[in-house]
Formats: sequence, C-alpha cells, structure tokens
Amino acid sequence: MKITGAEALIKALEMEKVDVMFGYPGGCILPAYDPLIQSPIRHILVRHEQGAGHMAEGYAHVTGRPGVAMVTSGPAATNLVTPLCDAYMDSIPMVAITGQVPTTAIGTDAFQECDTVGITRSITKHNDLVMSPDEIPLAVRQAFHIATTGRPGPVLLDLPKDVLQNTMTWHWPTDEEVAASLPGYKPNTKGHPRMIKEAAKMMLAAERPVLYLGGGVLKARAADYVKQIAELLNIPVVTTLMARGAFPDSHPLNLGMPGMHGTAAAVTALQKSDLLIALGARFDDRVTGKVATFAPEAKIIHVDIDPAEQGKVRKPDVPIVGDCRQVTKELVKALRELLDGGEKQADVGPWRSRVSGWREQFPLTYDQSEPGEALKPQYCLEMLRDNAPEDTILVSGVGQHQMWSSQYWRFEKPYTWVNSGGLGTMGFSVPAAIGAKVGCPDKTVWAIDGDGCFQMTAQELITSTLSNIPIKVGILNNSYLGMVRQWQEMFYGERYSEVDLGGGVPDFVKWAEAMGCVGIRVESPEEVEPAIEKANAINDRSVVVDFRVAEGEKVFPMVPAGASNDDILLPPSQTPKREFLR
Repeated sequence: MKITGAEALIKALEMEKVDVMFGYPGGCILPAYDPLIQSPIRHILVRHEQGAGHMAEGYAHVTGRPGVAMVTSGPAATNLVTPLCDAYMDSIPMVAITGQVPTTAIGTDAFQECDTVGITRSITKHNDLVMSPDEIPLAVRQAFHIATTGRPGPVLLDLPKDVLQNTMTWHWPTDEEVAASLPGYKPNTKGHPRMIKEAAKMMLAAERPVLYLGGGVLKARAADYVKQIAELLNIPVVTTLMARGAFPDSHPLNLGMPGMHGTAAAVTALQKSDLLIALGARFDDRVTGKVATFAPEAKIIHVDIDPAEQGKVRKPDVPIVGDCRQVTKELVKALRELLDGGEKQADVGPWRSRVSGWREQFPLTYDQSEPGEALKPQYCLEMLRDNAPEDTILVSGVGQHQMWSSQYWRFEKPYTWVNSGGLGTMGFSVPAAIGAKVGCPDKTVWAIDGDGCFQMTAQELITSTLSNIPIKVGILNNSYLGMVRQWQEMFYGERYSEVDLGGGVPDFVKWAEAMGCVGIRVESPEEVEPAIEKANAINDRSVVVDFRVAEGEKVFPMVPAGASNDDILLPPSQTPKREFLR
C-alpha cells in the first residue's frame, strides 16, 4: 500500500495507541496536519509551542504514557527546547515531532531552518533526522520504545517536508525488527541477585536506616513494594520533590520531603542515618546540600535503572542497576526469606523514637495572619488542600509556591503531584495542568502558580477554554519574584534587584475573563474558603483565583545553597530549640 510519509507518520502514531497530541502547525510540518483530519487522534491546538511540550509532560506525569507534541521547524522547534530539557531532567516519557526544511535545502540556511537534532542532542534520550519516508514507521516505533523503556525520557523525530510529502510502501516493524535496529540499547531491568541479597542483609543490620525515595519509584510503578519494605522493617521514609505521593503522607513512617526546603525531620534523618536505601533517587544537590557533609555515617544502597547514576554524586556500597519495581519486589522476597530463616533485624526502635521526636518538635509552621494583615500563602494552600475533591491532582509552577505546595498539601496516592523538579521551569504549571486534565478528565486539577510564573504561559488558558479542558488555577500573588526576593533578603543584604513585578498590573481577574475563564480575587482570610468552594463548583470552564498574599513571606525550613544540611535554617519560632536536632 503506497501512502505519503505524512500518512505513514499519523498511521504509526495510531499504531502506538496515541489518543491525543498537542501541537501548532506551520510550513514544514503542514503535510502531517492534513491526514490528521481523518485520524481518531485528538489534536489540541496550543498558543505557544512551549505549551505543547509542557502539556505533553503533564499528560505523561499522570498517565505514565508518553506525551506527544508536534510543531514545525525553526523557531517552533527551539520553543520546544525548554520542555524537552525539562522532560529529560525529570525522566518524563515524551515524543516530540518537529518539521524540517526539505532535504535538498538542509544546510543552506533556508527559511525557518535550524539544526534541531544538534540543538536537542544533549537534552533528549534519543533524536533522529529522518531522511526517507520508508524510515518513518521504524523511527516512530524506536521513539516510543526508547522513550518508555529503561530510564524514561524525551525522544525527538525531525522530519523534512519532502520526506512527509513523498510516498512509501507501508510496513509496520515487528518487535524483533525494532530490537535488531537498536543493537546497543539494552536497559538492564532485573537487578543482580547477589547485590539484592547483600542489600537485604545490610538493611536488616542497620540501626538507623532511611528509605530515600526518588521519582524513579513512581516511574517504575513501585510504590506498593516500597510500602511493603517500609512496613516490614518499620523504617522511616523520605519522599523527594519528584516522589511526593509515592508513600502516603499520612503514614506514620513518612517524614515528608528532604532537601533545601524539606522538613527538619526528613533532612536530619538523612544526616544522622547509618544506611540510606536510595530507590530511584539521584542524590540531587537540592537534597544533599554540601555533598562532602551529606549523611557522613551512612552506607549507601542505590537502586537505579540508569547505570550512569551509580557513583555520580555519592559512591554506593551496594549498587543495584535495575527497574525499581522489579528490584523492590525481589528485595521484599529476600528480606522475608532472611527473616523466615531466622535472621534478626537490628533494633530500630530507638531510631524511630528519635526521628518521631524531631517530627513532633519541628513541624511545618508559619505565623498566622493577624486581623488587618495580609493573607498568608501557606493558609491558602491548607484551605485548598482541605477543600479539594478526592484524588485531586496538584500541579505547581516553580518558586516559593512550589515549595509551599509540596510542604502543605497531603499526598496520599501516586500520580497526584506534577511539577518541574530538575530544570525548575517557570511557566510549567498552567500548560502541564491542561495536559494532566486531558490525561485524567474525571479528576479535579488545581494548578498553583506564582504571579511571575503565571505571566509566562497564562495564554494557554485560551487553549483550555476553546478545547473544553477546564482546570483551576490558584495564583499566590505577592507581586514579587518571591524566591529570588527571599534570597536577596537573606543573602544579599536586602538589596532587591529587579524582583518587583508591579503590584496590580496586570489585573488577573480581567485577564482570566478575557481568556474565557472565571476570575476571582481574594484579599483576606475570610474570603479564602468561599472562593475555593466557588471554584470547585465550576466545572464547565477554567477558574483563576488571584490570592493576594503577603509579599515578605519566606519558605522555611531552608538549607542555604552550598551549605551543609546540618546548617538548616528553621522558622524563627523553632530556632531556639535547634540544638535538639544535633
């Protein structure tokens, strides 16, 4: 059967069970948009190509399936660079399709030409310039296979216009053909049996162990086995920013988030432990603080599917390369066999008691608003949390509001938290929330944004209106670049350079209404809950709630950049008792 390369592309996407894609047409990708008219694939027309990429990410976060974005060449492809890098840093499965100038024009500086493959080589798991329509089906199969196996990540296919226009004979590659075409790509998923047994013995021998969960636990769908390990051994658990929801916040063993703005109990437990069981975590600098002083007495068991992560930051005592779900399943089995065989676990009771003391002494706290004072952002998060429908998905931008969201929300289930961790992309929230709502249309999706983040990608609310994808946005509006202001106040002698966003401009309520949304402004504590209830009751369009919050509020706890986790800064009310953490 003879078809065009464009028809082959769309047919291949259908074969990969793609049900939705996010995109923006233009000259070189135009041939691919013609067969899309007859395709069952839903296309969502964005307002900016960056929005297409973040929507694809949000969809992938909550469904586990690869998000697909399709844009044209040149500036469209470069607008996709940020979400590609974001997906690469956070191991998000994503397939990006970009148009390219005709093969005969490549290298001539043709209109809207750029070296897309060269530009994205370091921020994709794999990319490919497809030079013949006959190569398209295999290229698509390779893209989805690579994006979703091993350590997930983004893959880009760059398709010249004439490759899409020329004809080919349709052929759908078999699994064997795909494997043969990728001879060097063999992700190790099993984990070495000897290392797993050694890890199990070390876990039983430890007196101060901590389960250190990273985003890989969620990518591997390993939360159930991780919970079994924690409860079998009764050991405390910390969940990184990317792992929130991997272990229930209400569980008595959960200490919350570690790192720069983690809970005092989580940060200190890592520091004082004698064994860190790192599952799908990469020892990110925001967790370790000054690496040389991080968990100085701890031995390390490191489970990660990416061998490049072993020893990259901290040398493990027991490195296990494998899929987190498979490895944790085998760890549960190995632990039970050892215990059933008479092996005794070290007494972790004193350690649990000590950790519980830290949690009781140093809860997350803030000063409530006095009458007439400005609204506190933490209070807004608490009210949003307490009034959220069951299984609400929370999506955040990047900055203070991201940290407060992670701190004050309660995540009880996996895949209910979507954020930009590694790259820290401002503007992520609104488009990612739209993608999450497309992936889970029956769930409530709240996007928490700062006024700085919101102004970067708010135009995608037009997409939500016209494509009938209703989300809810809460803007913690302090009229500043809040996190930058906090650093300038604390470390730059209160010299506030270029962080004032201008107060009442723009009017977020009017802007929301102009985009077809409902706009609500909240300026006092008594207005918070009624506004949230009103927003939750509106489900036929998007809602934007502009919370006018205190401009000087800071995120605590805080480990200053480059400092040791031992130097964690606590809220003023807790600072006098910080010696209790020693």
